[in-house]
Amino acid sequence: MAARMADMIDAIRPLVEMPPPVYVMSASGRRLATYRWGDDDAPTVLCVHGFASSCRDNWVSTGWVRDLTRAGFRVLGVDQRGHGESDKPHEASAFSMDELVGDLVTVLDTYLLDSVLYAGYSLGARVGWQLAVQVPERVERAVLGGIPDGRPLARLQIDQASAYAERGIPVEDQVTRNYVTLAERVPGNDLRSLVALAEGMRLGDADPDPEHPPLQPILFATGSEDAILERSRGLADATPNGTFVELPGRHHFNAPGSRVFRQAAVDFFTTQR
Repeated sequence: MAARMADMIDAIRPLVEMPPPVYVMSASGRRLATYRWGDDDAPTVLCVHGFASSCRDNWVSTGWVRDLTRAGFRVLGVDQRGHGESDKPHEASAFSMDELVGDLVTVLDTYLLDSVLYAGYSLGARVGWQLAVQVPERVERAVLGGIPDGRPLARLQIDQASAYAERGIPVEDQVTRNYVTLAERVPGNDLRSLVALAEGMRLGDADPDPEHPPLQPILFATGSEDAILERSRGLADATPNGTFVELPGRHHFNAPGSRVFRQAAVDFFTTQR
């Protein structure tokens, strides 16, 4: 009860302003929207949102940027391709894991950042795992929230989602309907682009490999009501420097707003100073 009351108090406090985007051009010619808060000389936390969300939705509106900057960090946020103010291609080939990881490397290169702290949720956590494995020198430590142990969006029925996006045919599959509802919740989302993302993530995308986990310190966090809770805990157990925090009373879609989650992340990042 006390934690939920604190969440309510935080929710009515003024949040940080959303600055205009600064655009970065990806290696494949896609325009990526980025945002900055805090002192340029402070340690940088790269924040990467989940599927059908955005930097504003995942990190600003939930109080993450406010809490991180108050704790003395600079925040660098990004709208992943297909989201927010970034380009929204409709081709599945534009959304391979290598493309998504490459986008983040380009952002780091553009801002002349050799390495960062990393905060990712859901899809952003899945991409963060891969970034930490493929280019470990760029990630000092990471918070990975709601990370699945399988391919993201694997249960979404692509044919039904495409038929709805292109011709308005009602979705019958409940899981797919949930994803469509999620996608339509955020203003500016392009459902055709998000369907392409769901399809593209299946093209050669390897699952998180517990046999070859990130070696950096990693904090895993998942809601107690999330169906992937035990699988997320298993990934944490398989990670040599992994720790796990369960978010009381939270499911997959409302976990980013958890005060417990935010505080655990701030504490985790602060320990490396």
